[in-house]
Amino acid sequence: MIELEGVPELIDPVMVAAFEGWNDAGDAASTAVAHLEREWKGEVFAALDAEDYYDFQVNRPTVWMDAGVRKITWPTTRLSVVRVGGEKPRDLVLVRGIEPSMRWRSFCNELLGFAHELGVELVVVLGALLGDTPHTRPVPVSGVTSDSDLAQRMDLEETKYEGPTGIVGVLQEACTHAGVPAVSLWAAVPHYVSQPPNPKATLALLNRLEDLLDLRIPLGELAEDARAWQVGVDQLAAEDSEVAEYVQTLEEARDTAELPEASGEAIAREFERYLRRRDVNPPGGHATADGADSAPYLRDNPGNPGGKARPPRPPKPDMPGSTGNAESAGEGEDAEGGSGPDGEDPSES
Repeated sequence: MIELEGVPELIDPVMVAAFEGWNDAGDAASTAVAHLEREWKGEVFAALDAEDYYDFQVNRPTVWMDAGVRKITWPTTRLSVVRVGGEKPRDLVLVRGIEPSMRWRSFCNELLGFAHELGVELVVVLGALLGDTPHTRPVPVSGVTSDSDLAQRMDLEETKYEGPTGIVGVLQEACTHAGVPAVSLWAAVPHYVSQPPNPKATLALLNRLEDLLDLRIPLGELAEDARAWQVGVDQLAAEDSEVAEYVQTLEEARDTAELPEASGEAIAREFERYLRRRDVNPPGGHATADGADSAPYLRDNPGNPGGKARPPRPPKPDMPGSTGNAESAGEGEDAEGGSGPDGEDPSES
């Protein structure tokens, strides 16, 4: 039995998970969970034993200095808990780590053990994949589940995917077999600019999570970062006529396919989000007031906890037709930010 010390009784808890690696193109999903941890001051209460699940030649530990003392941080998966205030407070159990190198079934069973002990009512797994989507348009986010009843109740797609999968798909299926309702949210990242960070994709995942859970997430400077990212990619694409022409082709295809959506549920959804942000939790009531804690996409940096940095200028886009590093996905550090073969279908899980 899992023994939890220092964890209070939770209110309507939902587990939100993301894992670096194969299912985290542009680091969009893991950055989203990291953002929630920082904005809501997440308290880590457990970490899985790295020896059980990781190949340290693939995911190497890092050494750092703390007041002149050398310390080592091991790659692992950590769990933290945050309380979301408001008229109907609830708790989120945040799971953030790296896709394991081995023993995936045991890995999922251990996470489900925590979910059971904490009384988790729903598991939401975030993912990001490479797709033929233009960086100039809103990031598509798909919500999928294996549960037909849940799909109908929460307006989600019922997954029909068949093919290679990552830890996101395996964890969702493990939840389904254990009788735990589970959903996965997938953001599509432009394959021609797949390098992290991608604050625009992270923002899209958080917006979709808001809608799914009916809560307000403090975004800090993430919206500004997303705009800066798009401007940077615009400038780089304009320097290459072939890339610019390819982006225009993607834009035309996207606009044609989604024309009916422009006047339907999408507008209503955006208006509801606007009202929620205007009426709930007035400014000044969030951790974003402390600038050092509002950096939305920094990786953990033991030598600079709570540090803050602006996003780097986006790298030059890959040539049209590239699928990023999908072929090397799952091969450790080189696979980071990649997606499934041929840009794994968002409904894979």
